[in-house]
Amino acid sequence: MRFVDLSLTLKQPAPGEMHEKYAMQAPKIDYFSHADTVQGVCEVFNCKPEDLPGGLGWSSELVTLTTHSGTHVDAPWHYYITSEGKASRTIDEMPLEWFFSDGVVLDLRHKKPGEETTVEDIKAALEKINYTIKPRDIVMMMYGMDKKHDEPSYWTDFPGMSAEATHWLIDQGVKVIGTDAFGFDIPFEKMRENYEKTGDRSKIWPAHRVGMEKEYCQIEKLANLDKLPPYGFKVACFPISIYKASAGWARVVAIIED
Repeated sequence: MRFVDLSLTLKQPAPGEMHEKYAMQAPKIDYFSHADTVQGVCEVFNCKPEDLPGGLGWSSELVTLTTHSGTHVDAPWHYYITSEGKASRTIDEMPLEWFFSDGVVLDLRHKKPGEETTVEDIKAALEKINYTIKPRDIVMMMYGMDKKHDEPSYWTDFPGMSAEATHWLIDQGVKVIGTDAFGFDIPFEKMRENYEKTGDRSKIWPAHRVGMEKEYCQIEKLANLDKLPPYGFKVACFPISIYKASAGWARVVAIIED
């Protein structure tokens, strides 16, 4: 078997990452070296620095982040308080069976920043690879945005899913949909522009809000989808179980049998 890491490495944020005004604080990592912890280690073991190898303690890190930092899986609770007429489930309540299944990559790198992915786009991408979606497939949108992760435009200029395309995939039996972009919808500024032009409230967060009607999860900030075949592999995307949380970090991995 061959493994392909589909996750971004969590690190200090690139310029442009969202901040506190969206309740989406950028990650912060404080590093404590082996030398930094000597006093604490000596207190734990009631020993002296000279009793430790090289007079050193252990390394450690303190990470401050939101559940939506890095590659993560969104739970229905993120989208709204109810889904399918019931209380929305949080990430710790989601069935693990959803997060290990056959993977499908749809090449949508022709889509421009701010453009919505339509049902026709999805069908054309499937026709190109001669594949028919089946229930529980994990379908991932390849926009190529992971290649811009260290650029400010990663956070503001990317294509996204339309509500109609999201509905269509769920209607095929899909429970988990992924994207290599920062967000599942088109950028916030573009959605605001669409709303201001039309006054249509359905333009606000439309793809996410599909979760009000149909229960599903989405993976945001995927990477390396270009290293995969279009299908014929498994995806493991188990989210960390965080009590009553709207999302959980995931080390998303593709498993290919050569």
